[in-house]
Amino acid sequence: MEGKMRILAVDDNIINLATIEQELKGKYEVVTVNSGARAIRYLNKEKPDLILLDVEMALMDGIETLRKIRTLDNGATIPVIMLTARKNKETVIEGTKLGILDYVLKPFDSQDLHSRIDKALKKGGYTVPGRQGSV
Repeated sequence: MEGKMRILAVDDNIINLATIEQELKGKYEVVTVNSGARAIRYLNKEKPDLILLDVEMALMDGIETLRKIRTLDNGATIPVIMLTARKNKETVIEGTKLGILDYVLKPFDSQDLHSRIDKALKKGGYTVPGRQGSV
């Protein structure tokens, strides 16, 4: 598999999506969608290497989106990291039952986001590309 690993970022806030894309585009191919429904449509055709999924979204929240993702052929085993603004134990527990590998509190720290993505991809058996300035 040549090229960058692909991350699907799902958030209904376009500023958050732009920030994630800006932060990750040097190392990963970043695909952004602004709703759970769009994420499902994308996953019906494509299989990214990792999903960053916001918890609090209008219409279909992150947990409901994740439930649907896990029923798809393309979505059953993809590593998922939840993005959450609230430190809500129930949400994290619910996400864990649905197989999330980690969660990141927003606003996220750049270094933290990168290291959690690296960890999740390694757990998924991927070789993670290096990045400049890593310790």
